[in-house]
Amino acid sequence: MGDVVVVGLPRGGVPVAFQVARALGAPLDVILVRKLGVPYQPELGFGAIGEGGVRVVNPDVVRLARLTDDEMAAVERRERAELERRARRFRGAREPVDLAGRTVIVVDDGIATGGTARAACQVARAHGASMVVLAVPVGAPETIASLRGDADEIVCLDTPDHFYAIGAWYEDFTQTSDEDVMECLHRA
Repeated sequence: MGDVVVVGLPRGGVPVAFQVARALGAPLDVILVRKLGVPYQPELGFGAIGEGGVRVVNPDVVRLARLTDDEMAAVERRERAELERRARRFRGAREPVDLAGRTVIVVDDGIATGGTARAACQVARAHGASMVVLAVPVGAPETIASLRGDADEIVCLDTPDHFYAIGAWYEDFTQTSDEDVMECLHRA
């Protein structure tokens, strides 16, 4: 599995990714993304950023929200600082695993709206992944269908008609801590 790398979305996706990486004998890393939210409507993303200066922007949202370059830059500065803080916290001095030319399996604990998963797939591709596989235990059926253009392949074990929330499909959905994430990365 030398050409495969498993990346988990912190925090909840990392323990799931740990199990996938262990089963495949593949390296594990985190994939850090931050949504770029419209200033007056932060839940509406106009794009996303990832490590290594990766920036993905949706020009339709930028146009419809009439965002200026200064507004976008201010949001990106704030989110870039948080992304770098989290990278230092989770990895310490360790470099991210190189994704270029590899099959990258992006793992989360589930998918509700799909914004973070979409951004993670785009960031993996921008880092040169030759193939992007999105793997989750559970997801909302319509969201999983909408992500087909962002990943080369989607593996979702369950797409219940009455989805409600990710936590409803787990026996134990205790919040994953930063320490849990670091422990998984260390053990891998």
